Amino acid sequence: MEEVPHDCPGTGSAQAGRGASCQGCPNQRLCASGAGAAPDPAIEEIKEKMKSVKHKILVLSGKGGVGKSTFSAHLAHGLAADENTQVALLDIDICGPSIPKIMGLEGEQVHQSGSGWSPVFLEDNLGVMSVGFLLSSPDDAVIWRGPKKNGMIKQFLRDVDWGEVDYLIVDTPPGTSDEHLSAVQYLAAAHIDGAVIITTPQECQLQDVRKEISFCRKVKLPVLGVVENMSSFVCPRCQKESQIFPPTTGGAEVMCQDLQVPLLGRVPLDPRIGKSCDKGQSFFVEAPDSPAALAYRSIIQRIQDFCSLRQPKGEDRVSA
Repeated sequence: MEEVPHDCPGTGSAQAGRGASCQGCPNQRLCASGAGAAPDPAIEEIKEKMKSVKHKILVLSGKGGVGKSTFSAHLAHGLAADENTQVALLDIDICGPSIPKIMGLEGEQVHQSGSGWSPVFLEDNLGVMSVGFLLSSPDDAVIWRGPKKNGMIKQFLRDVDWGEVDYLIVDTPPGTSDEHLSAVQYLAAAHIDGAVIITTPQECQLQDVRKEISFCRKVKLPVLGVVENMSSFVCPRCQKESQIFPPTTGGAEVMCQDLQVPLLGRVPLDPRIGKSCDKGQSFFVEAPDSPAALAYRSIIQRIQDFCSLRQPKGEDRVSA
């Protein structure tokens, strides 16, 4: 994982990409291009585009394999359960776009209209966009350097015609690299509600989550909270609970207390979650009354509550 330097000046600083601590950082050129230089005109264009999007949430993780895309997908499913809520799911995991598979949209195509790219709609109130829709085969590898990834993210944010949307959920790759900096920089003027960070209980995962929280604070991205995924295993037959990944240092709860960030909740392991993702179906349909589904709903409600508190007063649509 590409790490933010310990004494990173932050992307909004005049020293971004220019300080001594920036030497050798993989994101140095990206940061330096915005420090003391003319702003990218796409920032203002994205700000205008995002005026029709009420809430913007980034889903982050320190490592891969912790269930980040699964959570992003089910956050979208859960929010869209209210047919009066318009939801958009944007996958900017350029090299590992798993959202089309999880959402049951493999093989779908992106269409161009007069107002931009049209997202692929799973439901009337749930649109999806991913680089996976642009590949000729799900097995194709995306072998791109940073600038091309950044250009694709810019295009997604500027050119996709979401329409009037209540929630835009951005599924990011693991770590703190170019894609994250691009998303934060391009959306900064359009107001981001915050980030939801996904982890599992063991210390080797929590170490990278601490770095993720540090990244968020350096780039002034609010942390809505942490979700502890795979917190325990509840047997679907006997309902007995077992700890597959023991929280040797106290798990996400202790970490959140130490770093003063909210713990949004814990989602237990359930084999049906993976099965639902492989089939491209919502887990809420597969096992609506399971402990994991109840945990998802509780977490989603907390995220909605946080977003409502962060919404500028007197505005139906957020604008910077």
